[in-house]
Amino acid sequence: MDAIGESGKKLKSIQDQSFFKRIPNDWRRNKGVYLLAMLPMLYYIIFRYTPMFGLVIAFKRFTPGGGIWGSPWAGLANFKMFFGSYYFWRLVSNTFLLSFYNLIWGFPIPIIFALLLNELKSSRFKKAVQTITYMPHFISMVVICGIVLNFVSQNGLITSLLSYLGMPANNLLLDARNFRTVYIASGIWQEMGWSSIIYIAAISGLDQEIYDAATVDGAGRWRKILHVTLPGILPTIVILLILRIGAMMNIGFEKIILLYNPSIYDSADVISSFVYRKGIIQADYSYSTTVGLFNSVINLFLLICANMLSRKVNDTSLW
Repeated sequence: MDAIGESGKKLKSIQDQSFFKRIPNDWRRNKGVYLLAMLPMLYYIIFRYTPMFGLVIAFKRFTPGGGIWGSPWAGLANFKMFFGSYYFWRLVSNTFLLSFYNLIWGFPIPIIFALLLNELKSSRFKKAVQTITYMPHFISMVVICGIVLNFVSQNGLITSLLSYLGMPANNLLLDARNFRTVYIASGIWQEMGWSSIIYIAAISGLDQEIYDAATVDGAGRWRKILHVTLPGILPTIVILLILRIGAMMNIGFEKIILLYNPSIYDSADVISSFVYRKGIIQADYSYSTTVGLFNSVINLFLLICANMLSRKVNDTSLW
């Protein structure tokens, strides 16, 4: 047994040496690939991982003069203050509801749109539809929000159409009940075409022989979608759904602060907009970092749960 153990150690040592000897040769052969991979790695190291050292100020009474390490420790005082504040449940519920409704309505629409595009026979018409639906994604968020504010104003296009149908001609964003509908609908319009690209690519990668076999078996378009196309792109759908659930509480503050106003804070104020007000406007860096850290922990928990559930249900997961 000792001899077998010694031989195993020697084999492992030889393999390790050969691995390190292969690195220079592999670098010379694939230098371009390594250099290309370094760009996103540097991006994540500089802008994602390095700033995580600043999370320590969530446990301090941070002052710019004292710096991160010179400011006095506060322990969990900032967390207790946030959990006991009036804003806690309002922020959490608004963020969750807005993300949940966006997931329910915004996630399946690009899939449906990609399936419909795949059924078009005219390639020219298909390209035209794709180009038109992709365009809003490239428009500045400020411009998009300006268009939305104009459309839902008292004399806007959407308000005029609703008044024609018998509804009062009031500014829709002055009523807290309308904010989520306006936010989600405008987001679907802006991102529907762009989000469908990955599904279109997944559909185009399916084996055409499967469709031919389904045609021979007498399957029509609807049955091909149900039994060939959807099962074929299901792994892509599951992975994107897991990532979407993992970022459910991560609503960007840009669109929120461009659309909301104090009269609709009860339904429009979310965690990211609260962090923006506390951290940037009021310069309460420790408290805003505490709220942001809490939001990130919730996102991590949701991501792990979604991944575990997906792995148990259909053996598709991120890890």
